[in-house]
Amino acid sequence: MFPGALRAIASTSALIPRGSSFSFQHSHKHLTGTAPSPSRACFHGNRCIPIAPVSSTGAFMDVEIVIGDPESLRKKIDAIRIAGTGKLQVIADFDCTLTRYWIDGVRGQSSHGLLRQGNPEFDEKRKALYEYYHPLEISPTIPIAEKAKIMEEWWGKTHGLLVEGGLTFQAIKDSVLDANIAFRDGVLELFEFLEERGVPLLVFSAGLADIIEEVFRQRLHRTFKNIKVVSNRMVFDGNGQLIGFKGKTIHVLNKNEHALDMAAPVHEKLGDPNGLDYDFASVKARKNVLLLGDHIGDLGMSDGLNYENRIAVGFLNENVADSLENYREAFDIVYLNDAPMKGVVQLVSQLCSSPK
Repeated sequence: MFPGALRAIASTSALIPRGSSFSFQHSHKHLTGTAPSPSRACFHGNRCIPIAPVSSTGAFMDVEIVIGDPESLRKKIDAIRIAGTGKLQVIADFDCTLTRYWIDGVRGQSSHGLLRQGNPEFDEKRKALYEYYHPLEISPTIPIAEKAKIMEEWWGKTHGLLVEGGLTFQAIKDSVLDANIAFRDGVLELFEFLEERGVPLLVFSAGLADIIEEVFRQRLHRTFKNIKVVSNRMVFDGNGQLIGFKGKTIHVLNKNEHALDMAAPVHEKLGDPNGLDYDFASVKARKNVLLLGDHIGDLGMSDGLNYENRIAVGFLNENVADSLENYREAFDIVYLNDAPMKGVVQLVSQLCSSPK
């Protein structure tokens, strides 16, 4: 297993502007109206009442969302629209954010967990590392500074096993081919919409860029000029065998926009896999952010950016009853139960529309 292969699920995307219509979905009944107070919109007693926005055609979207503060969200949407698409960027986590949590009733694999080295001995060694370090990763009693050193150690040992075990790029392609991994419905539409409007999308991951990019190739069958994967990048020899890693390690506790400063020179030396010249300075100058994540810790992905407005969308895919309150407070919008990406597409469409 790779570091951080299993973790709580959360992410965001949705919106209810002032006066817009919506539906309550509760006990399989739909009730439409105008947006009430946040507490009534989100809760009935101790139970959550999910909210589903109505599409432009009047059809109910098959999603469940919670918005803690609709008025605050409306103000952010208005500010981002007025500033224009030239000031907007999207930052997204990969596993369980862009990808689905469940696939045909089976837990989908992460980009970490799908890798098979072609050497069972080393697969087992990586799994043993996960079983030792993961409890330390989620421990609430270990100070952050100490935990960061532990994570650095874990990632270093895991990367070492991949080199020692003779990982090849062909093994990565074979692993992805056989993997139970899929993008959320609507992700391709989101990517195409952002590309058409020149809005950059940074995909942050503590995993391996080479695996993530292979998932893009095999599952979407195309590349996007506006997308950049910021993650740990492998170096292969002429025979396609892993010989090392470039740059400083990106792990779960330093996966934020500071990683751009670590990753940029690395990617410049290696060459962008899409053959593109990605201007990181220009990206950091975009002061309005749409952040997509599945874990409260993903909010840190924008820590290195001096943003003016940020809309945080969280995907909460399991343990909804136990985690909803924390996610509602942390994210502007919370999508429940492995929701599709179509609500985010609707939100981005509004953010990129001309102000009235």
